[in-house]
Amino acid sequence: MLYNSLNNLSKSESFKEAVIKGIAPDKGLYYPNEIKSLSKKIIKNLDKYTIHNIAFEAIYQFVGNTIPEKKLKSIIEETLNFDFPLIEVDENIFSLELFHGPTLAFKDVGARFMARCLGYFNENSKEKITVLVATSGDTGGAVADGFYNVPGVEVIILYPKGKVSEVQEKQMTTLGKNIISLEVEGVFDDCQDMVKKAFMDTQINEKIRLTSANSINIARWLPQMFYYFAGYQKASKFNLPINFSVPSGNFGNICAGLIAQKLGLPINHFLACTNLNNAIPRYLKSGVYTPKPTIQTISNAMDVGNPSNFIRVQKIFNNDIHKLKKNVTGYSFNDNETKKCIKNIYKKTKYILDPHGAIGYLGLKKYFKKNPNQIGIFMETAHPCKFAEIVEKTINEKIDIPKKLNKTLKGVKNSIKISDYSQLKEYLLGG
Repeated sequence: MLYNSLNNLSKSESFKEAVIKGIAPDKGLYYPNEIKSLSKKIIKNLDKYTIHNIAFEAIYQFVGNTIPEKKLKSIIEETLNFDFPLIEVDENIFSLELFHGPTLAFKDVGARFMARCLGYFNENSKEKITVLVATSGDTGGAVADGFYNVPGVEVIILYPKGKVSEVQEKQMTTLGKNIISLEVEGVFDDCQDMVKKAFMDTQINEKIRLTSANSINIARWLPQMFYYFAGYQKASKFNLPINFSVPSGNFGNICAGLIAQKLGLPINHFLACTNLNNAIPRYLKSGVYTPKPTIQTISNAMDVGNPSNFIRVQKIFNNDIHKLKKNVTGYSFNDNETKKCIKNIYKKTKYILDPHGAIGYLGLKKYFKKNPNQIGIFMETAHPCKFAEIVEKTINEKIDIPKKLNKTLKGVKNSIKISDYSQLKEYLLGG
């Protein structure tokens, strides 16, 4: 398998080189040069396979011979060492809980897979790799945990000051060792822009071997398709069309789901559900892509004004908006709608939604008004305790904190404050 830059100005690369570089020399995102469907036998008999078997079959063509089969299977088993429960929340509407990993967020899957791949690629190298990543919330903690103490790898996380939850901030600022956190005056898009500038800066790249652990990196992006297979496998017993509602920020998650569909997973439809940062729902209605400055919301992991991965979504459909609209519907919801949903679901069922999962649920309720008698799965992307201040006020109840968070919450925050790109560059160059 080779990967091409979506800017079409760089040579094709193997999985290994694309992972290590993160972004192509022409600053484009990498995309596989072909995608082969899985055998119909596998798709028809998903219930007979373990999630590890399915994940290996799904990812193998993308990795190719850059990682031996035995090692790849070991990486998958270490990555997927927790379950993805499917919980019925409403009639024909299910929560796929993706928060049972070490940092209680869906990004644990991609971060753990990428960390293990990069660790394997770099294990015999004397050259240090610096992972530079921007986060709007959960990516930082997942990447920090996934790469913690990985030999030969240093991680630098940029996050917007005052715009992540206390738990999210603690998860990325208390580990120390090879994990460094930079607290940025600004919003997520400012952090993302700084990371992109660093990759384009020849002075930095002559001195430092940079890669990214955002979902722009194929090893962070592609393994997210694993939980679409897991959710579909569990819901297939209902013998109804299955739709996935995806709380969407940088659009790596839903993009991975679309790749799963290209592999042959018969997903009926996708719902791209956003908060007020609704560039894609607006595009799906108007046909014109007009990103706007980021708006801060209570679903902060989705506070992305200009999603990086949308170019991959367009590539999947060969930039044909009509084909895209047949597969994806976009919805946008504000904070009041989100809080009302959290409150109503808790009152009705005692199930506690986080602000991102609530938006996914709202999308399904809206979609089912015109499309009844189907199954809807929304991604519950993070444990509600990560947004305790908002959720507890909304439901007027205390949320139980999982034991695995106790040590993190007692940790001492250690971050470096920066306000512009020049300070990031100075830090990277040893200032």
